[in-house]
Amino acid sequence: MAEVEQVEAADTDDTLFILTAALLTPAQFPAVLGDDYPEACAALGLGPHPVGYGLVFGQDGGGARWTVVVDDVSLVAVAIATWDCGMEYDLSPDERTVVTALPGWPLELTVAAPGVPEPHDPPTEPDDPAPLAPPDTGAWGPAQRRLGADAVALQWAVWREQFAADNAGGERETSRETAAPVRETAGDLVQETREPIQETAGAPARETAAPARETAGTPVRETAAVREMTAPARETAGATTGPAASPPPVPPSGGETPDGHARLRRVLDELRGYLVEAPPPGRVRSAFAPGGARTLRADGPGWSLVARTDDIAFVLLDDMPGEVLPVGRGPNLPGLLTALDEMAVRPA
Repeated sequence: MAEVEQVEAADTDDTLFILTAALLTPAQFPAVLGDDYPEACAALGLGPHPVGYGLVFGQDGGGARWTVVVDDVSLVAVAIATWDCGMEYDLSPDERTVVTALPGWPLELTVAAPGVPEPHDPPTEPDDPAPLAPPDTGAWGPAQRRLGADAVALQWAVWREQFAADNAGGERETSRETAAPVRETAGDLVQETREPIQETAGAPARETAAPARETAGTPVRETAAVREMTAPARETAGATTGPAASPPPVPPSGGETPDGHARLRRVLDELRGYLVEAPPPGRVRSAFAPGGARTLRADGPGWSLVARTDDIAFVLLDDMPGEVLPVGRGPNLPGLLTALDEMAVRPA
């Protein structure tokens, strides 16, 4: 745990109080940043390094927000895993691993370092890129759609049970690959599971060398969609929690859409196309699931898919706000999911 006097002594901008961190790798990156790993990197003005990056979020002695990008992915991964277990970990990246330091935070945080002013953007020169900032999530769009898919993946059992209940009795649609859309919204789950940031229970605010304002050859790209509409990170020990932002509203589902099946077929066709021509890294990701299965997350232009290799799939679309559309386990879906899992990137 950080000593109180160390925090109170930070009355200049020569230290960084680390609040939390996240991974930016082909297999794990904040979904709000893009449909794939290169797009997520571009949102921060970074090149798609094959190994990836660690993102360290903190405040300087004046309270300004900074995102420090490091190439020591293993160090950040160990810190996140340790914090998730409720234990302390002194995340202090070596200066030689720092790729760049970007003003602002691309993700929403509700924690703050003790003994320094409230989080705020650092001052910039007229020609400097604007500080990173959370995007406007007041309306449904690509960021909400990807976060909705992440929410369904995290609460798969809830959505699977709802789908089963909606199809109980009468002719079931689960035998088809393009089952009738479930008229449920992803809104509540998106609002409850806004978490690309790994939570940092028990992690103290740490001091490290002050971030350099600029790194040659690493420009910052201004973007309106660089936030992971995240759940607040768990309060770090000794840190104060600021007011959480209100969850963005999600439009209610509308009536039956005549071309819902056509849209699902288009998504399935594009997924099959991934097997013919490999998509950008991170476009299809595979993660652990109970019972020896895998959870698949795939994204494409205007759509997101979440599936279990031993079960069905759900699709969310930009042009169908808040709706979750099931894809029944027909004769072709199992083979498609297996093939996607074989070509998907996986966490190390």
